[in-house]
Amino acid sequence: ANVCHQTQGESSWPGADAFSELLPASYKMLIPKKNRREVYKYLFKEGVLQAEKDFNLEQHPEVEVPNLHVIKLMQSFKSKELVTERFAWRHYYWFLTDKGIEYLREYLNLPADVVPATLKKSARPAGEGRRPPMGGDRPPRGPPREGGGYREGYRSGPREGAGFGRGGGGDKATAPGA
Repeated sequence: ANVCHQTQGESSWPGADAFSELLPASYKMLIPKKNRREVYKYLFKEGVLQAEKDFNLEQHPEVEVPNLHVIKLMQSFKSKELVTERFAWRHYYWFLTDKGIEYLREYLNLPADVVPATLKKSARPAGEGRRPPMGGDRPPRGPPREGGGYREGYRSGPREGAGFGRGGGGDKATAPGA
């Protein structure tokens, strides 16, 4: 019986150590559970997350973890379709999907009534922040045009003495370049 017994420090096949040296760091990223939970909690609370494309940034501006950890965790979420990603001006923007909300709710052991901030309705009193409709307490904008109201006389037809252009009654003989 040819049984392969692997001891600690040995690879499963010859040359595996040399191969792992060639792999990019993104394939070997180990992120502490504490950092992972911090990023997940922030993402669930806000519903969105942004990070500058700076892999050497010591700390993410909103979450107390290295920026690289945030980027790599979100890359993983993107591949699982738990977030959607946008990239503009050296910044990543990630938005939670419904699948991502369910995953994080299960991972963080949150009840079903807790939702990200992006899904909460804003509680503004009625009427605040809206513009009043036209004609309310607002004064008129200026004198009415010839022919009645604001728009009735606008391009309604040729006027006497109108200049050049469409429907104009200008003299083409005196026009420049004539």
